[in-house]
Amino acid sequence: MRILVTGAAGFIGSHLIDLLIFKGHSVIGLDNLKVGRLDNLKAHQNNINFDFIEGDISNRKTVVQSILGCDAVFHLAAMADIVPSINNPVEYFNSNVTGTLNVLEAAKSNNVKRFIYAASSSCYGLPDIFPTPEDADIKPMYPYALTKRVGEELVMHWIKLYKIPGLSLRLFNVYGPRARTSGTYGAVFGVFLAQKLAGLPFTIVGDGSQTRDFTFVHDVVDAFYTAMTSEITNEIFNVGSGGTYSINHLVSLLGGEKTYIPKRPGEPDCTFANINKIEKFLNWQPKIKFEQGVRLLLDEIDSFNNSPLWDPVSIEKATSDWFKYLGSNKNEQ
Repeated sequence: MRILVTGAAGFIGSHLIDLLIFKGHSVIGLDNLKVGRLDNLKAHQNNINFDFIEGDISNRKTVVQSILGCDAVFHLAAMADIVPSINNPVEYFNSNVTGTLNVLEAAKSNNVKRFIYAASSSCYGLPDIFPTPEDADIKPMYPYALTKRVGEELVMHWIKLYKIPGLSLRLFNVYGPRARTSGTYGAVFGVFLAQKLAGLPFTIVGDGSQTRDFTFVHDVVDAFYTAMTSEITNEIFNVGSGGTYSINHLVSLLGGEKTYIPKRPGEPDCTFANINKIEKFLNWQPKIKFEQGVRLLLDEIDSFNNSPLWDPVSIEKATSDWFKYLGSNKNEQ
């Protein structure tokens, strides 16, 4: 198949391209390189089955040109992170909503055979049910979560109305090699691994008892590929690890000193995907245990040498707007 991957140079997108090329497909990678890195795709730079296009999904003409002749689309391109979305909601809407609309319209015009969307478990907000099923209440709490959810609404509407065969996968706490480390106070693995390399204490939010459904990136891209090869359409699936793991347990696996910073408003005490549906319908299961995934990541810790180095003072400054806006609603803390 000839396949378009948006967000191709990003963390998950680049791993997905590795798998697609390995499976013998021809891939078009589209990325604006604001966050994604060409270095993530260096293994394919001379591969006749891979073409890279630098461009933005908010530009409809770019998307239309990129999708020509493609049989399938994996739509992963999006702006991420909580704080920047609070500060720049219009930019997030343009990318995550208008950009998704552009990709959908191009897919419709090209009669693609398969459309797979990377949705976010942040749409659940502060869940009331654990493990959280796909029919749990939708309660996005900040613009990133909202725009990813609106994008998913568009995808499911286009799938149903215009008969574009496709699925939406709601991802939980993905980690692994090439994990994104840029942005304003990024994901926990990038923060912790940079601190470990520098010999600094790990900055633990709250008391560290909060748990996350850390899902290894190889399992996630396997779920994407399984979704593409399935004939099931018009469904939403959680993609998780089958477990949930505390930050304290992560720190014990990484090994090092620790310090504590204030608990952040709007963050759940637990993320934990109910994956019964994807196991039943797609026959997909995660394979990599959390402890194994952390060991694999530690083997590549040197790749985090250039990651931003955070400490309690810089974190407090970077997250001031997070507390300002999300901390204003006492009922949602």
